[in-house]
Amino acid sequence: MRLLIVEDNRRLLANLFEYLEGRGHILDAAPDGITGKHLACTQRYDAIVLDWMLPRMDGYQLLKCLRDDEDIDTPIIMLTARDELPDKLSGFDAGADDYLTKPFEFPELEARLHAIIARSSRAGRQRRMAVADLEFDLKTQEVTRAGVKLQLFPALRTLLRVLLENSPDVVSHEQLEEALWGDQPPESNRLRGYIYELRREVDAPFPHKLIQTVPRCGYRIAQ
Repeated sequence: MRLLIVEDNRRLLANLFEYLEGRGHILDAAPDGITGKHLACTQRYDAIVLDWMLPRMDGYQLLKCLRDDEDIDTPIIMLTARDELPDKLSGFDAGADDYLTKPFEFPELEARLHAIIARSSRAGRQRRMAVADLEFDLKTQEVTRAGVKLQLFPALRTLLRVLLENSPDVVSHEQLEEALWGDQPPESNRLRGYIYELRREVDAPFPHKLIQTVPRCGYRIAQ
């Protein structure tokens, strides 16, 4: 993998280089958001590891800039000490592919990098995902069904994106919970509530239902 690490903590950066280069990966580094933007826009990377708290331009601003202004679709993992759900959802809403809370283990970061790169490859980095008359524009984050624009809050768009990326395969409860809450899922069954809300927006107004429950396994979207 060729990776860009945007991180201002020199000790963490040195440890990341030692581990990832030792695993055979090629790395570039940026100590601030402006340098990270320049490298991301002028070089080709398989993935970007992006810290949230950065000088000159923070990670959230850089992520929004890369996705919305520069049209960069390189897979991005956010690194941050922010572990509150609203922070995670705002990161996903801005275009992050994954979210890893500090402190973390380097093998987990490497595994997540492989996963988002593989997922991006399977999706063909397409800008629009569709099943039947349901469409999700990844650039604009616009969701439509039968030409009707659907209003989904960020958590529902995250669920829908994961289901569409894997369609028609089943996505387990654990995979969906990880997409929403990382490695800290809530104790209550909030996932079921989100699936209910997603069905109410995506399926209820239309005669053909696309979101399917697979008992004891998870959910899928299929025609």
